Amino acid sequence: MAFFIIGIIILATGSVLSRMVNDKRSVFGKPAMGVGALIMIIGLLTASVVQIDAGHVGVQKLYGNVQSGVLYGGLHLINPLMDVEPIEIRTQNYTMSGVHNEGDKTGDDAIRVLSADGLEVTIDLTVLFRVVPESAPNLFKQTGLDYKDKIVRPIARTKIRDNAVYYDAVSLYSTKRDEFQVRIYKAIEDDFSKRGLLLENLLIRNISLPTSVKNAIESKINAEQEAQKMQFVLQKERQEADRKRVEAQGIADYQRIISESLTDKQLQYEQIKTMKELAGSQNAKIIVMGKGNTPMILDAK
Repeated sequence: MAFFIIGIIILATGSVLSRMVNDKRSVFGKPAMGVGALIMIIGLLTASVVQIDAGHVGVQKLYGNVQSGVLYGGLHLINPLMDVEPIEIRTQNYTMSGVHNEGDKTGDDAIRVLSADGLEVTIDLTVLFRVVPESAPNLFKQTGLDYKDKIVRPIARTKIRDNAVYYDAVSLYSTKRDEFQVRIYKAIEDDFSKRGLLLENLLIRNISLPTSVKNAIESKINAEQEAQKMQFVLQKERQEADRKRVEAQGIADYQRIISESLTDKQLQYEQIKTMKELAGSQNAKIIVMGKGNTPMILDAK
């Protein structure tokens, strides 16, 4: 519209100049009128064509009055008096974190809540959402373009605090974490949908417990690990004892079998075989018989 207004001014100036009689400047009147008309046409065409980028919709305003329809990505012919405000409809995220410069707000922006057992728990959260295209005009009219600070942030923080009171601190940190995430997801999703936003996902990035509770949990985990280690040692010792018991039983059975099978006649037979082998040896041997008829063999050398 700026070109159109400039063209009107030049056209009006040219018209005034052309009416000046006996004035040298009157010769510039008609050329000025032509230039003004050309600029007006260019301005009119420029104002009548608008481009909407991919991932955005255009919300139209006419003298402050927001129109109900939206313009999707591409080129559009519109009323040249219409203003178009682009609004992003792609997935956006809003992060609240206790780590410096990690979230949308600088500094510690983590959410601090009270659990059912009265302990303060710190939660880092990321909200993934997008603007519903058909609801963009109503969102722009009722909230404006700063919907992150007016809708996303306060609703997310409030719903987390409202629902955290149903869980104790240890449950939030461990067994009930997924249940808690589903619960706050449903609560936030309902409020977002009423305001033209679609909640895509809710990411609980970190849950920090008080130092005293964290130390107690670590002590419990260490004790459980020590107990498991002791059970392993005891099981190993039992297995070793069983192995030794089986080995001793095997040795005892062997000795029993040997003692039962070695009769006097068997021993005499073994003695005879031995003496026979010695007698066949080239080396001279002396065999001394004791009182128990047990021979003693001595080398003649």
